[in-house]
Amino acid sequence: MASKKDLKNRSREDYAYILEYRTRWSDNDMYDHMNNSIYNFLYDSVINDYLMKHCGLQPPTSPQYGMVVHSHNDYFASISFPACAELALRVNKIGNSSVTYEIALFEKGVEGVRSVGEFVQVFVDRETGRPNARGMNPLLREGLERILVKPPQSKI
Repeated sequence: MASKKDLKNRSREDYAYILEYRTRWSDNDMYDHMNNSIYNFLYDSVINDYLMKHCGLQPPTSPQYGMVVHSHNDYFASISFPACAELALRVNKIGNSSVTYEIALFEKGVEGVRSVGEFVQVFVDRETGRPNARGMNPLLREGLERILVKPPQSKI
């Protein structure tokens, strides 16, 4: 896991997939910024957008689907309506049946990251609700590997 300082220094270039989201008046809370529950909604949305477009996921019928087993968020600056958000996605780790995503929220036209979150999903079989012993579907894995962050190569 990256340090809070590293997360605060994230830029759009650190992510392989970006989805734009136009904030809504109803996203704001009484403090005139986007409510914290909206961040989780948006993180879930960018993940599922990517899974559907690039990993073959069809939510009503796919034999496997992802269940969120862990999530958290670090907030660095607020965003509010009528700003346009840019949701940036990458994969930090892929296991046999699990994936760890990192999602950053940027405000369009503004440099600094507003928040960085993490979601961990376990892909389970629709029939049993349990992870498949053979792991996740190969098409799904292939799509996730496209946005997997590769560790830096050590210099010898």
